[in-house]
Amino acid sequence: MELTVYLAGQIHDDWRLQLKKKAEEKGLPIHFVGPQENHDRSDDIGEAILGKQPDKLYRDDAASSVNNFRTQVLLNISDAVIALFGESYKQWNTAMDASAAIHLQKPLILIRPESLIHPLKELSNKADVTVETMEEALEVLAYVYE
Repeated sequence: MELTVYLAGQIHDDWRLQLKKKAEEKGLPIHFVGPQENHDRSDDIGEAILGKQPDKLYRDDAASSVNNFRTQVLLNISDAVIALFGESYKQWNTAMDASAAIHLQKPLILIRPESLIHPLKELSNKADVTVETMEEALEVLAYVYE
């Protein structure tokens, strides 16, 4: 059995690559999907498809529509979701994806450092499992295969 797992979280570093390598080292049969990791492509996709927009508001709205469509499709085909909250970046998209996973009743593993316990307490309460590290999240997934 191969699981499809959506990796929600910021796109500014290589955490997904690290997690995928660790999963591969554990021999976990998991197919990972996630948001568009090319930041420029994500920002430009609305105009690339729908044409030049009249101003920044409409440009962002067009890109958001296409990105939200992509996210919805990938969340729907996923068996589970990992949402990583880190220390460095604004996490609005991560919170939105985690909330969408909860709404879709997708099993959700929330990764957050100890420093974010308080700000994420409500979201953590709705997640199926909350952990502090990628390794712990992978152990949760490994347990599925026991």
